[in-house]
Amino acid sequence: MIENKETPSDQAGSLYRRATRFIAEVRVELSRVTWPTRREVWATTIVVILTSMLFGIYLWVIDLGLSHAMDQVFKWLGTA
Repeated sequence: MIENKETPSDQAGSLYRRATRFIAEVRVELSRVTWPTRREVWATTIVVILTSMLFGIYLWVIDLGLSHAMDQVFKWLGTA
């Protein structure tokens, strides 16, 4: 069995070093990111909104059709 021989103060120092290293690595990674331009953000936002609207309308029409079909089935069975 492996025992941790670090004292609580050593562990706190290690935690601090790891946190500092993590923040430094995050900064390096963020500097490598290719950020979209304002125009690209607007364009993709509009595409997402329009696509969502089209799918919403499509699903609404399908729902209306299925509801009408189920009403017809229930009338045929005499349960409505």
